[in-house]
Amino acid sequence: MRLTIRRRAGRRAALLAVGALTAGLLLTAPQQATAGPPNLLSNPGFETAGSAGSDMPSCWSRSGWGDNDFTFATVADAHSGTKAMKVSLTRRVDGDRKALVTENTTCAPAVTPGRQYDLSAWYKSNTPDVSVTVFRRDTTAGWQYWTDLQNPPVTAAWARTEVRTPVVPPNTDKIAWGLSVYGVGTLTTDDYALEEVGAAPPLPACSGTAEECAKGRWQVIPAQNPVRSMHAVVLKNGKVLLIAGSGNDIDQFNAGTFTSAVYDPANGSFRTIPTPVDMFCAGHVQLADGRVLVMSGNKGYPSADGSIGYQGLKESYTFDPATETYTRTNDMNGGHWYPSATVLGNGDVISFGGLKEDSTGNVTAEKFSAAQNKWLPMNEVNQTWSYWGLYPSMILMQDGRLFYSGSHTFGNGTPGTGASIYDYDANTVTDVPGLRNKDERDESASVLLPPAQDQRVLTIGGGNNERNPAANRLTDIIDLKQPSPGYTAGPPIPQGLVDQGQGKRPQTGDEGKMFVSAVLLPDGKVLETGGGLHDRADPVFEASFFDPSTNTYQAGLATDPIPRTYHSASFLMPDGRVMSVGDNPGNGTYNHNVSLYSPPYLFKGARPQITSVIDTQWVYGDTQRITVNRPIAKAELIRPAAVTHSSDPNQRFVDLPMTVDGNNIDLNVTSNPNLAPPGWYMLFAVDANGVPSIATWVHLGGPSALAAAQEQPSAHEHAFADRPGPAKKNPAKRDSAPVAPGVAGCDRHYGTVNVCVPTRFPAEVKGTTKARCDWLAAHTYPKRLKVNGSDPLRLDPDRDGYAC
Repeated sequence: MRLTIRRRAGRRAALLAVGALTAGLLLTAPQQATAGPPNLLSNPGFETAGSAGSDMPSCWSRSGWGDNDFTFATVADAHSGTKAMKVSLTRRVDGDRKALVTENTTCAPAVTPGRQYDLSAWYKSNTPDVSVTVFRRDTTAGWQYWTDLQNPPVTAAWARTEVRTPVVPPNTDKIAWGLSVYGVGTLTTDDYALEEVGAAPPLPACSGTAEECAKGRWQVIPAQNPVRSMHAVVLKNGKVLLIAGSGNDIDQFNAGTFTSAVYDPANGSFRTIPTPVDMFCAGHVQLADGRVLVMSGNKGYPSADGSIGYQGLKESYTFDPATETYTRTNDMNGGHWYPSATVLGNGDVISFGGLKEDSTGNVTAEKFSAAQNKWLPMNEVNQTWSYWGLYPSMILMQDGRLFYSGSHTFGNGTPGTGASIYDYDANTVTDVPGLRNKDERDESASVLLPPAQDQRVLTIGGGNNERNPAANRLTDIIDLKQPSPGYTAGPPIPQGLVDQGQGKRPQTGDEGKMFVSAVLLPDGKVLETGGGLHDRADPVFEASFFDPSTNTYQAGLATDPIPRTYHSASFLMPDGRVMSVGDNPGNGTYNHNVSLYSPPYLFKGARPQITSVIDTQWVYGDTQRITVNRPIAKAELIRPAAVTHSSDPNQRFVDLPMTVDGNNIDLNVTSNPNLAPPGWYMLFAVDANGVPSIATWVHLGGPSALAAAQEQPSAHEHAFADRPGPAKKNPAKRDSAPVAPGVAGCDRHYGTVNVCVPTRFPAEVKGTTKARCDWLAAHTYPKRLKVNGSDPLRLDPDRDGYAC
């Protein structure tokens, strides 16, 4: 059963105590920006009748969608004046009904991009299934759904609901809105208002150098990462778990030396953690209680001649941030070297792909039950017998389905279009079109763009380790709200400097990046950083911001001075900085330097502060109150990182619509666990100049996240991806999918296993012994690589048993 639960918890009782806690602060702190007259709506109280023959008041229209029975009526039971609007649903399968400001030039109020507006109305309702729904007119694309902002609680008496819009996006000239009812019941409304929030704030004074204020600043910290970390997880206490396992070092594997470390940003220290098995290339995800579930890993390295590939472990562990220890769970049903890991709306975890114990491709889905704290038997998990590849990026959609973005590690994408929607309940896979160069998305990055409510996914760059072409510059974007979603082309990744062993040079033509990192920032932008031009080689020094509101890149940011290619990771810290670790090129070395990036927003003067949070235990559908020391423009929850190999499918930024009363901010928490799966989140408050507070940790959960079997009216989905096309026929039941032992793109006939001589050299390298040996020398490979058996790349012309 698809998890589409809406349960209204109402305003928490803790809000009753807020006055005493904040009274002193409100006497001295700067006041919030406030909205005021005039009311920009025409006929806000329904008093003026429509034109002759119209069945709705002037400037109001019947609106809604879906399979439901409904009535609209202008009634005398008014809050003020003589008329109000009553909307009733007597039967509902899906969809909603609402009285909406008429979407035309006369009635829809004009708005200014970059500004915010307060929406309010008086209402009575006998159903919790009510939302404040806003549409906007794009000057190019026309009218389109914008966002749902609030779920007002049930009330038998007239009550006022008020909420502030996000910043109006570029190219928007008008908005329309109304209160929607999407469950059986009755909603009566009156006296609507739309008021512009006070004057825009002055531009901030730069608190750093001009370059820092425009591009940000990188610094390499004095301490070095003590482990060859392949995985990075930001823990609920703000520390960072760095997992190496054997660290792609066969000597460590043979010695049974497996390592992890915990970094504490408060004092810059690292603590080495005993690690029970080789978690090299495992999967990991944060559970609802803040523990980290680490699944599979490396059972064995390839043989020296490459006849046997990597082998996946069945074992699984949880890591407890409080004790900093690993605890074994039950085993998975099979090995999964390079598995996906996606947390679901009920707190369960689903995993696909990877390599089995015998190096073949694993075609079974695995499910970890949060309630039972164990992996379920195979016969309790829906199976399509599909092979999704290695680290397939599986992103949870707002209705509980999974979107496979096309990002993966190694080789080609999945058959078909390379991207698809998986419906676990129906056990169907449906391809979505539009992903360009789907077989060159190896080590690309995919993120659910801010805010998660928009349901848009960005896919960045990539390559192909088997053919080893120059990495691409492709950016593709998909809007999963569309009835039949498909990727559309975005702007190309900005270019930077590439080092191919002869010093840095500007990138040219279509040269892009693989191994790229994409990090959601609290100002709503995406930091794109790191990467390389070829498989495990040729680092690119470039960083940019992607702005989801304009679908454009801001190029020319400061660049990490440390190369960040294979086995690197970048991720957001609670203080708003970005941390970058790792680099493991084909020559077998590993870079232990740690970099920290301070974005430009940290050089725009004083930061807003969250001065109090009444309750850090949040329940879906709540209203939660915080206080701030000065005006803010938005607040959001950002799920902490759990990243490896350019992949963090659980990364998400969830908008918290605000009702503003001076320095008190009431935050409307989503009632849909699929938008924000249960767990610990970083709460940021951000001012109008994009400057964020330091994060406060809050826990999101509650009964609605656990009642997977209870079907209630679904989130307001606006005909969400309801016509994606026909489902593909699932493969017949099978044990595995064939995968070549050389899936990692390394020719094992040369050197040790942790040295990766490419099976295919970059296209510009001539197929001669000299050209190939020159390339290896320029990339600082060991001078004498032992030849293991045959010499397929002709690197040992004198046949002395050593390459070059």
